[in-house]
Amino acid sequence: MESLAGIFMSSFAVAFSGAVMPGPVLTVTISESARRGFRTGPLIVLGHGILEIALLVLIAFGLSELISRPFFIGMVGVSGAVILFWMAVGMFRSLGGIGPLETPAGGRSRHPVVSGILTSISNPYWFIWWATIGMGYVLISVRFGLPGLIVFFTGHILADLAWYSLVSWLISRGKGFLSVRIYRGLIGICAAVLALFGIYFGAYGLKQFFPV
Repeated sequence: MESLAGIFMSSFAVAFSGAVMPGPVLTVTISESARRGFRTGPLIVLGHGILEIALLVLIAFGLSELISRPFFIGMVGVSGAVILFWMAVGMFRSLGGIGPLETPAGGRSRHPVVSGILTSISNPYWFIWWATIGMGYVLISVRFGLPGLIVFFTGHILADLAWYSLVSWLISRGKGFLSVRIYRGLIGICAAVLALFGIYFGAYGLKQFFPV
């Protein structure tokens, strides 16, 4: 990583390996892509990217120590659990009134950009990644000044864009094979997965306050 090209390629590779791992962002991308189509992935990444730019600025100003403290991570874990449960409950409640590519009956569907922000900020491991691996990349990239930070973030966000766009495309291409029953089952599974992530993140957050 002694050049801008090296920073770009390595940041893309590291980010892509993280993006393909199951998580709340992937879960919401799958559920929303079945309803909204291909545009879901890029829009969720836009929300995700807005939050990451804000966090990158904070790290660049030396606040990585704050976001890596147990108290902060604990607060993120607990509040993240609440956000994920809220999203999961909303998905469960919509099951009776939705079909493929329809808006849930009785309300408006949450915009994918908002979903990208909520699912990112609810994940304590996302903050830990940026306070450790992300901070390392910032220190390396900043040697090249602002262009280094831009190249690092570009490689990072393009990896997310490539993966989640692919997921959205695959789901949207298969929407013609989704009956209402199968579609509702898919949304129900995604809601259950979000709830499980909520339990896991909540437990992880509480451990920061009450270490064994």
